[in-house]
Amino acid sequence: MPHLDFTQPPFDVLSAAERQSIKKNTQVRYLAKDEMLPADDLQYFYVVLKGHVEQLLDGDFVASYLGNNHTTHLNSNDWFDSRRSPESLIEDGLQEDKNIDSQPAAYQFRAIEDTLLLQVNGVTIDKIGAQNHFVRQLLSENLPERLKALQLRRSGQHLDAASSDSDDPQEVQQIMLQPVIDITLLPVHIVDADNSLYQAARIMTEAGLKHVLVRPTDHWQDANPSDRTLGILTDNDICRAVSDQQNPAITPCQNYASFNLRTIDADDEIGDALLTMTRYRIHRLPVIDTHGKVIGVLGQSDMLAHIGHHSQLISIEIEQATDLPSLATAVELIGRYIRAQHQNGIKMGNVSRMVQTLNAQVFTKLWQLIVPDDVMENTCVIVMGSEGRGEQIMRTDQDNALIIRDGYEHPELAKFADTFNQHLADLGYPLCDGNIMMNNPLWRQPLKAFKAQIGTWFKNTEPMHSIYLSAIFDGEYVCGDESLLIQVREHLKTAHRQSDLMFVRQFALAALQFGDMNRWWQKLVPLLGGKPSAYTIDLKKSGIFPLVHGIRTLALEHDIFSDPSSKGRLKALVQIHALTQERADTLLEALEFFMAQRLSVALSTDNKYAKEVNPTTLSALERDLLKECLAVVKSFKAQLSRHYQLEIG
Repeated sequence: MPHLDFTQPPFDVLSAAERQSIKKNTQVRYLAKDEMLPADDLQYFYVVLKGHVEQLLDGDFVASYLGNNHTTHLNSNDWFDSRRSPESLIEDGLQEDKNIDSQPAAYQFRAIEDTLLLQVNGVTIDKIGAQNHFVRQLLSENLPERLKALQLRRSGQHLDAASSDSDDPQEVQQIMLQPVIDITLLPVHIVDADNSLYQAARIMTEAGLKHVLVRPTDHWQDANPSDRTLGILTDNDICRAVSDQQNPAITPCQNYASFNLRTIDADDEIGDALLTMTRYRIHRLPVIDTHGKVIGVLGQSDMLAHIGHHSQLISIEIEQATDLPSLATAVELIGRYIRAQHQNGIKMGNVSRMVQTLNAQVFTKLWQLIVPDDVMENTCVIVMGSEGRGEQIMRTDQDNALIIRDGYEHPELAKFADTFNQHLADLGYPLCDGNIMMNNPLWRQPLKAFKAQIGTWFKNTEPMHSIYLSAIFDGEYVCGDESLLIQVREHLKTAHRQSDLMFVRQFALAALQFGDMNRWWQKLVPLLGGKPSAYTIDLKKSGIFPLVHGIRTLALEHDIFSDPSSKGRLKALVQIHALTQERADTLLEALEFFMAQRLSVALSTDNKYAKEVNPTTLSALERDLLKECLAVVKSFKAQLSRHYQLEIG
């Protein structure tokens, strides 16, 4: 009798007792060509041993599942849970689109040729899943849960459910997703801005701290004062005052305190706190509750001790770089960091956002090495595209710009910009084929000229205008005067409100421009007898771009410009009830799945663009998740089409 391959998911996570239970409740099932699984048999889990089963929904093709006679180039036999409902695959997430379509009750399964199946009792699977969370994740009807299972497999840690090793990368990832409130915070001690440095120093000494928070003099003038306006005074500030020969007994704290602090919300993730500290090179973050009150201070040393992360070492290497060769060493470390994090199964969103932070430090250091201080003070370097969104993993094309303060001039600005782009290319960040870089005068302009240019783009008279707007929408601060970018973002909001009412509708069309890739299973089967590499899926066109641009369009419609990342945009859309939380989570998980697959291709082939994946190289689990993520894209495009009254091309 044929037997299950316990080296393949979902069976590779079973204990000996669970394997025995599976064996006792499994039988071989034969389906003749064109035979359908009867409704009474849609209560089992099936593994395709030989043959080919087609999945249908109301008579329409959904997916194919192949046995080992078709798997010369595939990693494992396909499997499917016949109990899974259509609602688990496609779910409307735009609030106004709810309950538009009613879904059929069940899928249908038909043998395309004579087929042998292993039929596993569904109750047995459920009992095992109730005790084994790895099985439960692998077979969940919830796509984000199944994607977590894939991350576990990539980490190599799923085989030992009892592992309690504190260095387990999955545990590190879970820690990164915890709220900052889970870390022991430093106590809050607040002094008034007009209190003396001596009074502040005495409080620090008594509390055993190296800082106190400082309340500005106008704090109580607001109707609802927020602790986000607090400043901070450190022991280094007091030492600076003494070195300035100031009398601590009469010198007010406000003379040496730092205001406009970076803060973090209590329910934000530890990973976000690490990114903020790394990016802005700060060591303390006041933690704010839902009422705008500070409840503690997150110290960098406490956080690093909590998570044991090593990206700080790369940050230090970048900070200490004094020339291009030493900076190149740090850039190489970023590449190694990406490979290690991916191999350890760390969540792709966490990796990409940390890479964005480290890359921004590289760009900042390079700009500092090139330009004099007055250029740094009067310009703002931004990155755009996937780098701006924090979704860039590989070093693909540069997308950057230089915003110049109105009235400021320097005779060598063009030379500085060209040197910056060329040095980045030398460091492994290729020049942009579309020339969206600061060495292009279009992307190196004074603030007023940038605003005028944006107004022209909103008229959308040329095909490139939507591309240029997409780039600037994704703009993120790197270094220089950040207020220049803030003013650009405010102007984007103003220009959008003044634009034609049909602009957003036309802008959304780009998300629908690429054809439906959801029928790749039908094209895949005949290729398996010949050249399997003849058919590949473009991960960028079929997955990443429709999601990114669709989310970008919804954000534009609702004047969401403060956070260019897809994650930030989805969060904001949920907050204004434009998307459901469940839908936003699914869209983000699908996007990160495509990013992870693209990175896997890049790391395995040394192809820096890595746009395409060959389905025959994927495991059954990965193929199944690819199918579901493509279905998410298809449903999202359909929602955009309904929402903006467009036709899908």
